[in-house]
Amino acid sequence: MEREILHCDCNSFYASVELLDHPELRSRPVAVCGDPSGRHGIVLAKNEPAKRMGVQTAETIWQAMRKCPDLVLLAPRREKYKEYSKIVNDIYNQYTDLVEPFGIDESWLDITGSRHLFAPSARAVAHQIREQVKAQTGLTISVGVSFNKVFAKLGSDYKKPDAVTVISRANFRQLVWPMPVGALLYVGSAVERALTGMGIHTIGQLAAADPAALADRLGKLGRELHRYACGEDTAPVRPAGQHEPVKSVGNGLTFRRDLAGREDVHTAVTALADEVAGRLRRYGVYATGVQLTIRSPALATITRQKKLPFSTQLGRELTEACMQLADANWSYAQPIRMLTVTAQGITDQPLAVQLDLFGEAAASDPRRARLEKSMDAIRQKFGHAAIGAASQLNNDMGLDDLSIDLPTKEKEK
Repeated sequence: MEREILHCDCNSFYASVELLDHPELRSRPVAVCGDPSGRHGIVLAKNEPAKRMGVQTAETIWQAMRKCPDLVLLAPRREKYKEYSKIVNDIYNQYTDLVEPFGIDESWLDITGSRHLFAPSARAVAHQIREQVKAQTGLTISVGVSFNKVFAKLGSDYKKPDAVTVISRANFRQLVWPMPVGALLYVGSAVERALTGMGIHTIGQLAAADPAALADRLGKLGRELHRYACGEDTAPVRPAGQHEPVKSVGNGLTFRRDLAGREDVHTAVTALADEVAGRLRRYGVYATGVQLTIRSPALATITRQKKLPFSTQLGRELTEACMQLADANWSYAQPIRMLTVTAQGITDQPLAVQLDLFGEAAASDPRRARLEKSMDAIRQKFGHAAIGAASQLNNDMGLDDLSIDLPTKEKEK
């Protein structure tokens, strides 16, 4: 049986939720932005009038205002977005138990086994869901309908807002293959540059490329992207509540002031690694590697990685590894605007990555493990700020911002 997959994407989600409380602004250009005073002054979302003026997600506020001097700026209300995300996903769950969220405003639905209960076609179900979301929430969604997840997502992006697009086996070559290769799922800017260097600019050219050549340039991702372009994605839509295995856990922050010197960097890395380690413990997984990303005020960026001698879920051990990377790759005479700490090589088992010369496995410090788990319990009961490193007290870097749930996607449409 041919699968029937929907990808439902809330249109301009953050901005649309804000306009529910500000209907008088619907015809005016509006953007939801971070706090400029905290150096998070970028556009998180914009409505259609702002989009027509050239305002783009992730650009700075001053860039947006230069394009659109009349732009209305609204502060984000993340709890409100979570509330509406739950309402919308509850609607999806009325049509199937196979609902897989992809960020706060997108979800895949597999209606293969349930579609006959609602309508004669997947397209009709998509329209039914679209109208129900609009009636119950005032929000609009765009829906892609296809036989796999990758093409369903391309369908939801194909026509916006408030639309349904069907990408079938009969028409995907006409609809999908002329699209720019950067539109394909998991083709980020670095991968797009690599493909462009190979003369691949469209999804059709990617489908026609030699899989071996793609693998030589991009590793196993190259073959995977080739399958996607050819319509051979077979990934399942995971049931509600079942998530894809964690592959990496990271946290980054743009600081309120530039970091100056090793002590500043150590304080910031400690806070970031502590957050990452807490999430590792919450997921019940361990890291076997770590990545540190450093960005200067001029936006020059370096990324360095290293394997760990043993798997860990402890902040102190992540901090030590990151500081080794910083010491070896950065001059502390240069200021730092942003840092990101990412735990990599995720495993659900504690294990040794390297053995010493006598065959004995290195291991994580059990006393430190008990201490950090006790800190988890205190924070769960009294809040994140209840306990932490002394160096973080009364800091002026903005480390208190780490307790905020930030958007998980690079782009919010």
